[in-house]
Amino acid sequence: MLTSYHHKIIYSGTGRRKTSVARVNLIPGSGKLIINNLPGESYLQFSPNYLRVSRSPLNLLGLDKEYDIYVKTQGGGLTGQADAIRLGLARALCTINADNRIMLKSEGLLSRDARSKERKKYGLRKARKAPQYSKR
Repeated sequence: MLTSYHHKIIYSGTGRRKTSVARVNLIPGSGKLIINNLPGESYLQFSPNYLRVSRSPLNLLGLDKEYDIYVKTQGGGLTGQADAIRLGLARALCTINADNRIMLKSEGLLSRDARSKERKKYGLRKARKAPQYSKR
C-alpha cells in the first residue's frame, strides 16, 4: 500500500507469525529501525540474530541504507515479532518495485509461516500430552 505523509512516500506491509502482527512502514531515509517508538536494537534486546532476521529483506536487495523502517507490532514473543517484521518488510518492498518480488520470493521471504499453536483438546493436559496411563 502506498500513502503520502508530509510529502514523504510511505510503503507499507503487514506481516504475521504465530500470534504476532507487525505493521511495517518504509519511508525513504537513512536506514534506521524504529519498533513501537523505540530504537529497533533496544526493542529486540540487542540480539544480532533478531536484528539480522528483521532486516534480511533489505540486506538481500542491498537497500539497507535507503529506507527508514517504522514498525508497530503486537502479540507473541520476540522471535514471532522479528519474523513478522521480516514478512511485512518483504511485502512493503514488493510494492516499491515489482522486480524485488522475484528475488525475495526465491529466498522464501514472501511465504507466511502458517505454523501456530495447536489447540488443547478435552481429556488431555495439552494439545497431545495425555494423563499418565495406569493399568490398575
